[in-house]
Amino acid sequence: MASLRPFRCSDLLQMGLTNINPLTETYHPGFYYEYISVWPEYCNAFETMSGAMSAYILGKVEGKGKLWHGHVTAVTVAPEFRRLGMARDLMTSLEDTTDEHGGYFVDLFVRERNALAIGMYRKFGYEVYRRVLGYYGDNGEDAYDMRRAGRRDVLCQSTIPMDRPVRPSEISFD
Repeated sequence: MASLRPFRCSDLLQMGLTNINPLTETYHPGFYYEYISVWPEYCNAFETMSGAMSAYILGKVEGKGKLWHGHVTAVTVAPEFRRLGMARDLMTSLEDTTDEHGGYFVDLFVRERNALAIGMYRKFGYEVYRRVLGYYGDNGEDAYDMRRAGRRDVLCQSTIPMDRPVRPSEISFD
């Protein structure tokens, strides 16, 4: 059994269990501190009864006009806690927060070769919006920009797939 709660600075000391997957991005502490301080409502974690962090999500809200949206920066679940619905609950918390902030959609970037994550996101209602060429700087791997329309986007216009891939320099939410 685990409970959902806000992500805390002290969670950075417990991330080893959740970030062991090579497809999970691990950032420097300042990156996490910025998210916790600027977008705390977008950062949540699951904690076990013994106090260990078993899963977390980091996100933010960004953009202008019809590009105002929630963004999933990181979501990960420790291996022994997978397939228990934690990822779904974390994504729902971020989607609900985005709806509360009037966002049109939620997006995320996922490595093109991460078939397991792509399948999970599809089950959650996300679709590939566009391919981003060379998005991952560590090896030049492409990413999929996946999106799910929010309540504000009644016609789901924000999720209509682009007809061509883009480079990271072409991504703008202004």
